[in-house]
Amino acid sequence: MNVEVIGNWAGLVWTALNEQGKLGVKGLKKATKLKEKEIYAALGWLAREGKVSVEDTETDVMVALV
Repeated sequence: MNVEVIGNWAGLVWTALNEQGKLGVKGLKKATKLKEKEIYAALGWLAREGKVSVEDTETDVMVALV
């Protein structure tokens, strides 16, 4: 895995959130077909850029674009 790959995953996650709004990790897995570890890498990228808000709930991690 390299930075370019993680950037591509971040693009997939951003697109899913842009089209569908707030999603949990389970919803992102379904929308992007990425594995959980790939989603978390993408979320780290997007969070570092200040593009997502993350809320940890009892059942899932909810993510939305800011």
